[in-house]
Amino acid sequence: MKLNNIKQTFLAGAALLSTISMSAADRFVDFKQGDLLLNANNRVEIYMDTNDCKGVSYAAHALLQDIKSVSGATATLTSDAGFLKKADTARPAILVGTIGHSAAIDQLVKQKRINGNLLKGKREKFIITLIDGQLVIAGSDRRGTIYGIYELSQQMGVSPWYDWADVPVEHHDSIFVNKGIYTDGEPAVRYRGIFLNDEAPCLTSWVKNTYGTGYGDHRFYQRVFELVLRLRGNMMWPAMWGWAFYADDPENEKTADEMGVVMSTSHHEPMARNHQEYARNRKGWGPWNYQKNKTNLQKFFREGIERMKGTEQIVTIGMRGDGDEAMSEEADTKLMTNIINDQRKIIADVTGRKASETPQVWALYKEVLDYYDKGMKVPDDVTLLLCDDNWGNVRRVPNAKERKHKGGWGLYYHVDYVGAPRNSKMLNVTPVQNPWEQLTLAYENGIDRLWILNVGDLKPMEYPISQFMDMAWNPRKYDVNNITRHTRDWCAQQFGESQADEAARILNLICKYNGRCTPEMLNKNTYSLENGEWQEVVNQYLQLEADALRQYNSLPASYQDAYRQIILFPIELMSNLHQMYFAQAQNHALYKQGNPKANVWADECERLFKRDSLICDYYNHKMAGGKWNGMMTQKHIGYKSWNDDFEKDTCPELLRIPSSEAPVIAEHNGVVEIEAPYYSSKTDAAEAKWTEIPFMGKSVSGMTLMPYTKSVKGASITYKFKMQVSKTSDGKAFNGKQKVRIHVITKSTLDYLNKGGLTYGISLDGASPVEVNFNKDLNEKPENIYNIYYPTIATRIVDKVIELELSASSDGIHSLTLTPNDPAIVFEKIVIDGREGKKRVKVI
Repeated sequence: MKLNNIKQTFLAGAALLSTISMSAADRFVDFKQGDLLLNANNRVEIYMDTNDCKGVSYAAHALLQDIKSVSGATATLTSDAGFLKKADTARPAILVGTIGHSAAIDQLVKQKRINGNLLKGKREKFIITLIDGQLVIAGSDRRGTIYGIYELSQQMGVSPWYDWADVPVEHHDSIFVNKGIYTDGEPAVRYRGIFLNDEAPCLTSWVKNTYGTGYGDHRFYQRVFELVLRLRGNMMWPAMWGWAFYADDPENEKTADEMGVVMSTSHHEPMARNHQEYARNRKGWGPWNYQKNKTNLQKFFREGIERMKGTEQIVTIGMRGDGDEAMSEEADTKLMTNIINDQRKIIADVTGRKASETPQVWALYKEVLDYYDKGMKVPDDVTLLLCDDNWGNVRRVPNAKERKHKGGWGLYYHVDYVGAPRNSKMLNVTPVQNPWEQLTLAYENGIDRLWILNVGDLKPMEYPISQFMDMAWNPRKYDVNNITRHTRDWCAQQFGESQADEAARILNLICKYNGRCTPEMLNKNTYSLENGEWQEVVNQYLQLEADALRQYNSLPASYQDAYRQIILFPIELMSNLHQMYFAQAQNHALYKQGNPKANVWADECERLFKRDSLICDYYNHKMAGGKWNGMMTQKHIGYKSWNDDFEKDTCPELLRIPSSEAPVIAEHNGVVEIEAPYYSSKTDAAEAKWTEIPFMGKSVSGMTLMPYTKSVKGASITYKFKMQVSKTSDGKAFNGKQKVRIHVITKSTLDYLNKGGLTYGISLDGASPVEVNFNKDLNEKPENIYNIYYPTIATRIVDKVIELELSASSDGIHSLTLTPNDPAIVFEKIVIDGREGKKRVKVI
């Protein structure tokens, strides 16, 4: 589909169902009028019971800052419950609380001011309503209340990405709320989270530069947890290749539990232990082999369960090999069964409860799925975690019988991946439509217990993270008729309503284009030069880059950092990479032809390689005042296999024709293109010298004799080319000769000497020159002015076609010589066309 049609299709899709928004509940906040002014007298008081959950307190304190950011009002948190006893006592503007943990909420339920049936026994549900001139946010559990608080924040205009993507908060003098009962029900997927993975060098560098630690401590994770909760997620797998969440900072686990985030560990980290906790002391723990080292590994497992006891976590069970590898060549189901049975005994022993009362997951990742396929069973309460193929394609769904499994089914999904055939870490390369289609497939086939998304370094995966979390909450909100509406609404949340349509169109296209080939896999052979595919793809990126720059420049300065992170940076980087590899492809192709223009493309490739580093440097050191220093340091130019350990990005291989070597330019598809400066030899006149005029003309440069007032007698310039005398279309030989059409392209110089036209001679292989008068009709005579003069001077060139005979030679190498008879003739290009029939040639 052509670009214009893509644009029209996108806008048509985005126009559907305009009532859909990024807010979970119907809109109840207004900035002009409403039933309750929250920030009356420029103050807002929020009540929360001291007995309520710690996570609600975290969210309530975040709300204080959000209110200040939106309106400038002074916001305070109180636990003074005097208004519950005296009707005439001033009420806090906002009351937040959780059923069973807040006396105020429980009283409202008892008084039937809140319908308890709407919350009791529900999972992570909130209700927002006005009661007695007070905004009440009530939750069925701690996360229900937290989501209700952050729903208010979003409706006030605070994006979940205010911190992680620097989305600005628009100021409003007044914050009104309207009467009604607002909720978004319960989430469709019970556990919804992200997995920080392969966190070096980017995330690790950023954390080091930001916090001074070589690992993520509780300060870092608190920011991540808040983002997850604002996105209505509820779980995480922490980074694990170089970091150890539990061991690096004991406050990490405590902070997660207090804030209401359910922690778990990745598919190859059993029993609430991080891989690094073993890897840092392999000698002490012994081999990662259950048959040979059962006692030590059971101790390792037990310590993990003892440490997480009393917190809300999901325990990963089973085993894989050391370092995310297969445990054995064949799926030993008996061994795996014994491992899981022993792990569950440890869980029961440490917790003092049945193992089934502690949530557990068995990840059927890669070869582990073979154990299941061979008939291995796990207890019915264990969640079975299916996976995609690391590239966003769901590998398996449960059948009708399997869907009855009590523990339910989960999905491990990727928008970031390290592994064969090539890593995918630098950028988001997931088209908007792909997760929607595959997550719909998963949900419709009963995968609804746990969804976890591998997001790598977290940035720059802002959009796919939001899309994943929104679908996990309500997979049916967006369908095939309005999927682009999600992109549009998300862009409205980040960049404002007036910018949403264009930003969403561009974001949709960059996700689509980047989905064709990752930065790590891109190379000079990705697209074809022969059929123009390379040029078409480069042009698409150049157009999109121009569109993004135009919108970026139209944005208020406060929005530009967010726009650069989410839209402009990935476009600039990928556009530049495509231009760079296109330049390399041109360099290699022209080198094979012996065309000195290969060197021009080599220079261009080197320039674009340098620009790549400058684009990343701006992201790291200048954007957002240097806030994201280190976040964009991923190597991406120089891969040969997925696990290449190359030190730094390396410029693609380039081939150069030595300047001292007389060029012999080869034909390409029956045509030889020679730029004027690429001569093999030249002879100056007595006083007029051959001179190159840089950038003259439509392609490279022009060649002429200067000074123009001196005689050109005796001057010539010769070009060598390679062309084999061909056969006719019926296969008969040309008897050693072939007629070729020679296009001599000159600047549109006029007959300034008024001598009836300027002339030059042209000869092939030393034959007598044929004289060519190229501008005798280039004048304003009535018979010439409209059909010759105006069209020619408008193009700025004269394309004179001379038909000559080319004789066969043993090596196919020929020479073409031009001999000017008049001064001020500027040669720009020569094209020798040996094809049958008159066909158009390139003059650029």
